[in-house]
Parts: sequence; C-alpha cells; structure tokens
Amino acid sequence: MPIVEASDDADLARLIGSVAEGDRNALRALYAATAPKLLGIILRIVQDRGAAEDALQEVFVRIWQRAGSYDPDGGTPFPWIAAIARHKAIDRLRQEKAARLTQAEEGWLERLADLGDGEADLARRDALAHCLDAVEPAQRDCLVLAYCEGWSREELAARHDRPVNTIKTWLRRGLTSLRGCLEAA
Repeated sequence: MPIVEASDDADLARLIGSVAEGDRNALRALYAATAPKLLGIILRIVQDRGAAEDALQEVFVRIWQRAGSYDPDGGTPFPWIAAIARHKAIDRLRQEKAARLTQAEEGWLERLADLGDGEADLARRDALAHCLDAVEPAQRDCLVLAYCEGWSREELAARHDRPVNTIKTWLRRGLTSLRGCLEAA
C-alpha cells in the first residue's frame, strides 16, 4: 500500500487494518496522519516535549502490536488511537513519579513527622521510624507516598494494582497502627 494522507475515519480504519497485516508503509501513513494531534494530547498530559515525543514513539509501537484488536464496528478509529496515547502519557507520568520518589527518599521521614533538628524532634523521629517498621510494607509505602509525596489514592491504587477503597483502608489502618504505636512509645 503506498503512503497516503488519511483524511477521514474510513482512511484511518483502512490504515489500521493494513497495519494489523504487518504493512509498515501503512504505519508510516498512519503516523503522518495522526502524530501531530497525538503529540498535542500527550503534551497536555506530560508537559515535557522530549518525554512526549518518546511516548509518541511508544504509542506507535503499541498500535503496531495491537492494530489487530481494533474493531471498526466498535467506534471511529481516532478515539481508539487517542486512548492509546492518553494511556501511554499517563503511564509516563507514573514512571516519572516513581523515579522522583526514588530520588526523594532522603528526608522523607522528617517530612512525614514535620521535624526539626532538636533533641526532642530526633527522639520523635526515631519513634516514628520504629513504628513505621511495624506497619505492613504496602501500607507503609502508601503512607509515605500519600503524605510525603502527595500521591492521590487513585495513583496509589494504580501503583499497587488494587481498588481505591483498598488503598483507603490501607491508609486508615496504617495511620491507626502508627497512632497506637506512637502513643505507646
């Protein structure tokens, strides 16, 4: 199939069908027809051009892999493609947050306890560290990410592949455990 400019839904659907059959020229044509709009969608989410361009390339790898799953009877092609782009951009944000957490681990305990350098503050920090060690690891992770890094319950649910209500329960139990331990200390 020669490279053509896709101007409507029928053209896009045909291109996706050809991509599903392994036609690299169809992938190039699909890229030419949709990449500018998809880059705009991704940029609105990740807000970094380099990261957005990387995500766009990943989108087209995903389209290459999943073109066979596109069902023209299920809807028009651009929303299907745009959904892949949105999901890839959101995944990129999650990866960046996880990387920032790894870099920001230093001082998280002080931020959680809102402590200074005084002797009483150091004793409270040590008690908090001891009590955090007693909290289940998943709950501890949620507590640190939520209260030190500002992660939402939805982001924590995605990270741990659990429902939001489970994350709420983990946070509540973790705080209750911390409170009980700190009161006993």
